[in-house]
Parts: sequence; structure tokens; C-alpha cells
Amino acid sequence: MAKDVTKTYTCIVCPRGCDVTATLDESGGIVSIDGNFCPRGETYVRNELTHPMRQLTSTVAIQGGIYARLPVILSAEIPKEKMTDVMNALKDVSVNSPVNRGDVIISNVCNLGVDVLASRSM
Repeated sequence: MAKDVTKTYTCIVCPRGCDVTATLDESGGIVSIDGNFCPRGETYVRNELTHPMRQLTSTVAIQGGIYARLPVILSAEIPKEKMTDVMNALKDVSVNSPVNRGDVIISNVCNLGVDVLASRSM
């Protein structure tokens, strides 16, 4: 008989940082989720187990700005496994000043339906 597996996560949805334990059966199905203070912790762990998503912040080169790099952020979370693809798409991007906070730097990056936005004016 196969043994259940447990995985522990620290929930990052709120500052409370609950230690949430998920018990999985031999096929990876969720048997139980315990330790979350609120329902958001359970949702977070379910998402981590089935389809982890991440927000990405980074920088791109800017010409004529007060700094050499412009901070950027995605308009929405992306699948964790696409992080490297998006970072590769950003590495050769260069924009010209002036740029306003919220300006679209790359539309629909990597065909993910998510935009790369300037996170400050420069």
C-alpha cells in the first residue's frame, strides 16, 4: 500500500504567514489541507499544487532617463513555468525617456495575455 505524502507551504496571501500542510495520495491528489487560518490559505496551497502563478518585477534599459534601468511589472500573474521566457523577452528591451508609470513596455508578452508595464515615470 502506498503512503500519503505531506508538503508544507508558508502562505503568502497575507502577513499572517500560516504554515499550511497538504496531504497528497500516491497519485498526487489532494487528500487534505490543514493549518490555514482563513480560506485564502487553502486556495493558495491548492493553486501551488495544481497551477502555480507568479508576479514578476524586473527592469529594462532606458535611454535618457535619470537612471540606466526602468523598473517594470506585469499587469497580471503568469504561470510559474513561464518566468524564464518573460525574463528572456525583457533582457534586450530598451526604451527611450520619457516614460510614464503604467505605460505598456511590451504588449502581450510571450503571448500570455499579460502586458509589461512601467512601474515608475522617468
